[in-house]
Formats: sequence, C-alpha cells, structure tokens
Amino acid sequence: MLQKYLLVWLIGLCAIAYAWPTGDDVSLINPFEITAPGLKYLFAATMFAIGCMLPPQEVRDVVRRWPTVLGGTAIQYISMPLLAFGVGHAFGFEGDLLRGVILVGCVPGAMASNVLTKAAGGNVSYSVSLTTSATLLSPLVVPFVLYAAVQVDLPQAQREKLIYDAFVILSLQVVLPVMAGFAVSRASKHVERLMQEWGSTFANASILWIIAVIVFLKRDSLQDLDPMLGAALLALNVAGYLAGYGGGRALKLNESQRRALTLEIGMQNAGLGALMASQLFPNSITSLPPVLYMVGCMLTGTMLAQFWANREPHS
Repeated sequence: MLQKYLLVWLIGLCAIAYAWPTGDDVSLINPFEITAPGLKYLFAATMFAIGCMLPPQEVRDVVRRWPTVLGGTAIQYISMPLLAFGVGHAFGFEGDLLRGVILVGCVPGAMASNVLTKAAGGNVSYSVSLTTSATLLSPLVVPFVLYAAVQVDLPQAQREKLIYDAFVILSLQVVLPVMAGFAVSRASKHVERLMQEWGSTFANASILWIIAVIVFLKRDSLQDLDPMLGAALLALNVAGYLAGYGGGRALKLNESQRRALTLEIGMQNAGLGALMASQLFPNSITSLPPVLYMVGCMLTGTMLAQFWANREPHS
C-alpha cells in the first residue's frame, strides 16, 4: 500500500506537515519539530536498509556491463546539472532558489525509478545498476559538479567549503551506509530476510517523512516562492526524460533499457537533494525546489510508466 500509492502518501503527509498547528497555546506534540534534528541519521539508516536489500547479482552486473552502466551514469551527471543550470537561469532565478534548482540536477537517481521502471516494462536490473553506480560515485562526482554549477553564484572560499561538506555528507550519509548494509546482510541471513521483508517499507516511509519535515520547517517560505518555480521544475523534469531517452539511443540500448535510463535520469533523488540543501545551505529556501521536484517527478514518472505499461518494448 505504501509503495503502490507513494504519491498519495507524499501529498497527504506534506499537507499535514504544512497545516500542523504551532504556538504556545497548542498542546499537541509536534512530531515534525521533534524529529527535525535527526533527519541526517534517518537518511543514513534509509541508505543502510537499501544496502541490505541490494542483491549481490546487481553489484556484479554493475561490473559486468560497466560500459552501459557508466555510460548511463555519465549521461545523468552531465545532462541534469547542465539542464538545471540552464533552466534556473532561463527562468531568471538567483541566490538560494537558483542553488536549489541546480542541486536537483546534481543528485543521483532515486530508488523510486526502479519501481516505476518495472511498471513501465523497462529493464529493472539495468535501472538498479544505474542507481547503484550513481549513488556510489556521488561523493566523487556531485561535489565537483555542484562546485562548477554554482561558480558564478558564490565566492571562492564558500565554493571550496561546499566541495568538502558535500563530500562528507555523501560519504557518511549515503555511500558508507549502503556499503555497510550490503556487508551486514551478506554476513547475516537473519538481517537479509528482515530487510527483504521490511526494508523497502522503511526506506519509503523515511523519505516521505524527511520531505514532510522539511515542508513543515519551510512552510512559511512556501507562500512567498516564485510562482514560476513549478514550471521550471517541470521543464527540468521533462528535459531529463528526453535526455535519458535520447542518451539511450546514443548508447544503442534496447527499448527496455532506454525506458530504465529515461526514468532514472528524470527522477532525481530529491529527498537527498532536500536533505543536502538543509545542511549545505541552512536557514535558506534552497531545500524547497528538491521537495517540489519530488512531488512533480513522482506524478510525471507514474504517468510515463502507465503510458509505457500498455506498450511492449521493442528493440
């Protein structure tokens, strides 16, 4: 129920977070406020669960078919930051809002793309390989891509600190937990069985909660956002899908692999983007574009998957 109606849960939980009452006269315990300081630990636990669920065969497939996996990952890490940079400037965004849009384009693909690839009749194994590759390479790629993308927007000293902070966040909260989860599940069959049964539910629920908490923390800023932000993020999302499908043709992938690459590139890990933004750019609205992008890409990704579901992949 959680995975099948992920978009419904996301919208509903964000609506609750946005409307949650606050003030000295409110007696309700505020779960969003209480859990806010622990979001980075929750995300690390989520990545640990994802690592536990990662089948050894998928890791071997990343190595076995490295040209197509690295080719798809390269398309993602080249096209999305450039598209985000172009869209952000084309819509005239500046400062925190521009950095938020650019950050959307810099993060790796999302786990949700694997689920929608299955629904779309795409190559799920290739999708998981792409997500794995982009995630493991993120500490080496994302900080420098982000550094280049914000080059005209931040002073040199702040950009250099940005590289270091982004590397630490991605290493400690993303890659190391994934690797630790993979190792623990290989060493313990009990943990492996437990995570295969409950890991996906925990991971999805955690990402939903992280997004909802950020909505609660930034809800005052939501009212003052540029109304063109939604159009800009939709343009970035659609351009990402086109880059994925076109890139798949350039790599001479078959149709099922092209569908996987399309969804992988268009559906960025906006949960990670929102969390990174809250740590790299605290007390700003930089985390709001990733939050809105997650809602939008879940909607468009679901629509695209349903469109493809009734059409058999061809070579």
